[in-house]
Amino acid sequence: MNQLQALKQVTTVVADTGDFRQLAQFQPQDATTNPSLILKAVQKPEYAPLLADTVARHRGQPLDEVVDRLLVRFGCEILSIIPGRVSTEVDARLSFDEDATYTRAERLIDLYQAAGVPTERVLIKIASTWEGIRAAERLERRGIHCNLTLLFSFCQAVACGQAKVRLISPFVGRIYDWYRKQAGSAWDEAAMAGSHDPGVQSVARIFNHYKRFGIATEVMGASFRNMGQITALAGCDLLTISPELLAQLAATEAPLPRALDAEAARQLDLPPVQYDEAGFRLALNQDAMATEKLAEGIRAFIADAEKLEALMQAA
Repeated sequence: MNQLQALKQVTTVVADTGDFRQLAQFQPQDATTNPSLILKAVQKPEYAPLLADTVARHRGQPLDEVVDRLLVRFGCEILSIIPGRVSTEVDARLSFDEDATYTRAERLIDLYQAAGVPTERVLIKIASTWEGIRAAERLERRGIHCNLTLLFSFCQAVACGQAKVRLISPFVGRIYDWYRKQAGSAWDEAAMAGSHDPGVQSVARIFNHYKRFGIATEVMGASFRNMGQITALAGCDLLTISPELLAQLAATEAPLPRALDAEAARQLDLPPVQYDEAGFRLALNQDAMATEKLAEGIRAFIADAEKLEALMQAA
């Protein structure tokens, strides 16, 4: 048994890509996309006709609406291959606007429904800002399920659990990147690998808190830099993994023990934690890594959304 097969026995495996032609070989349950992944995909020759056709069909409509139609088009293609759900992201420029995020999420769901896709097969991806979490809380009450992304800190995860969002995507690799950069030449790769990786420890802490307090929100580790980060989170509810790392797992024949255990987490002696807005903003502010990576992540998604818009205007 290879490690991908072994991982699937304890964790739901999700493909992190906009390149839907790569999906079938790995047979993931779900798939996630974001503006950067869609931008990467549409620059490949095999996807250029999809972009050109979407632009041609909706020429004259507002650019933001045509972009949403392209995202949904990719989502529909992905859903034709996988059995589960696809995550589609709200424009990152709306990350600090609760009402605009809510309205854009509704439009994405309407576009999916018009394409014959049931709402339960879509997760709306929203940045884990205070405003994003509030929008997600409202959407969840309406039966529109959300995936809260760019999640780097415990306080973000706690607030998402309080809001009863369906799923969170705590990042691993970007946390690892930050601590590695901070340490500079003092970084010891071997000593900080596996369960000692700061990104892995962040996800494990969130997973254990959720299971200990019966929080139903699903935990989906995301943003991996190496296989060791993935195997150290075996047993997490879901893991979203790039095609490159999925291929490495499939090519590796080695035991893969469960690392996270919900039953064991239920026995842990952990303090209950809750945040109001002031407490959330203070806790996030006190976490330099999370503050910097959240801001950086939103900026990067905005930059790629603008590049995607420029490509569509040129089509």
